Amino acid sequence: MSQQQPNDPLHGITLEKIVNSLVEHYGWADLGERINIRCFNSDPSVKSSLKFLRKTPWARKKVEDLYIATQKNPYRS
Repeated sequence: MSQQQPNDPLHGITLEKIVNSLVEHYGWADLGERINIRCFNSDPSVKSSLKFLRKTPWARKKVEDLYIATQKNPYRS
């Protein structure tokens, strides 16, 4: 028997892909306004963002939620 995977919209998507996609869609400045965390506002980079988000569950949840909302409505600004 095979177990079914719950319906997870982030299944198979890496955190790096999520961050890169959001930066491409919004840019660092707008992303920093939407999610006010230092790694997006002060000398932002993908590497520093990944390091912070992997250690900070509340911030990672905000980033993942924004990514899901952006994928559902790609024209959201």
